[in-house]
Amino acid sequence: MSSDVEKSNNPLTAKTDAELDKLEEDYQKLLEVSENLINERSYLETEIRTLKKRATRLDDEVRLLKSPPLIIGHLQDVLDDRTAIVRSSNGTVFQVSLNQRLEPEKLKPGTRVALNQDTLAVIEVLHEAWDPMVSGAEMVEKPDITYDSVAGLDEQVKTVREAIELPLLEPELFAKVGITPPKGILLVGPPGCGKTLLAKAVAQQTDATFIRMVGSELAQKYIGEGGRMVRELFSLAKEKSPSIIFLDEIDAIGAKRLDGSTSGDREVQRTLMQLLAELDGFDSLEDVKIIAATNRPDILDDALLRPGRFDRIVTIPLPDSDGRKAILKLHTSNMSTSRIQLKAIVEKTEGYSGAELKATCVEAGMIAIRDKRSKISQSDLLKAVERIQVKKSTSGVTTSPDALYG
Repeated sequence: MSSDVEKSNNPLTAKTDAELDKLEEDYQKLLEVSENLINERSYLETEIRTLKKRATRLDDEVRLLKSPPLIIGHLQDVLDDRTAIVRSSNGTVFQVSLNQRLEPEKLKPGTRVALNQDTLAVIEVLHEAWDPMVSGAEMVEKPDITYDSVAGLDEQVKTVREAIELPLLEPELFAKVGITPPKGILLVGPPGCGKTLLAKAVAQQTDATFIRMVGSELAQKYIGEGGRMVRELFSLAKEKSPSIIFLDEIDAIGAKRLDGSTSGDREVQRTLMQLLAELDGFDSLEDVKIIAATNRPDILDDALLRPGRFDRIVTIPLPDSDGRKAILKLHTSNMSTSRIQLKAIVEKTEGYSGAELKATCVEAGMIAIRDKRSKISQSDLLKAVERIQVKKSTSGVTTSPDALYG
């Protein structure tokens, strides 16, 4: 016990204990600093690896940007596993080498390939592509137009459904009877009578892809361009099948062929001949149906109108009194109206198309809005009829619809 007292009272021993405590504390601090440095080193090493990957990727991008462009061509024939015959973009035919890493099953005649600019060797196989105007054609998977939106055309709707919708939904019925389903229909009638509306209603009823293209878009300047677009349009429709092609204003490329024609007319005629070949050629259209529309059936070529191409020609005339009443009832059903008598409006709209009847309802709504009213009255509709009549009389239409559509 006396030794412990002496030890505690000894200043040298107390000083040594204090130094040991301080050393222990310094040691712990050094350990903490060391761990921080190790963590920071790991973080910096990770950052370095990330930056190296990014630098490598950027080097690859720069190298790719500096590489010479490849020539686009088409494979004509494969001679063996090392050589093939290709046609370049300018039409010249070459015997070239094949990239040995390419899969042999992809090397088929007609395939688009990328060629080396210097040796014209086949570098890679490209996927098929369509013209931007074709692939960019309006595709409507499910239009919001139903048959309820097509008023006053009950007989026409029935005909269209039998020719277009039924073959897509129940093809086995035609197989049992032993007949080939109709390929397409031609809708003829004055402007604004619901041709496009009817086509969209058919697309909505089926699960088919709806491809809409205007005939004027197929009329191209350079030789062969229009025919190529027609081929690609039908090729796209077959890939997206079941599908419905809607060719609006088909008279732009389907006019009668004349002897005394210009070079532009001859190119349009080539486009028409390609369309005729696609409609009734060797390749079966199967689940591809055609709907065409025009307001000038009198100028269409006879070859376009024969059975086997457009099996049904559906006339959509100006609506009669019952049709006008149905159209007006359809458009006013969603409008805020007071008590109106449609019979008086129907009597005053003799010769109006469906589009003009819709314009009458819109004009009546505008009259009510100008008067700061929330409901449309009978007088608003009568005033709207008068205004639309003035527009009709000043539109300069001199051709009677009966002369064109019977």
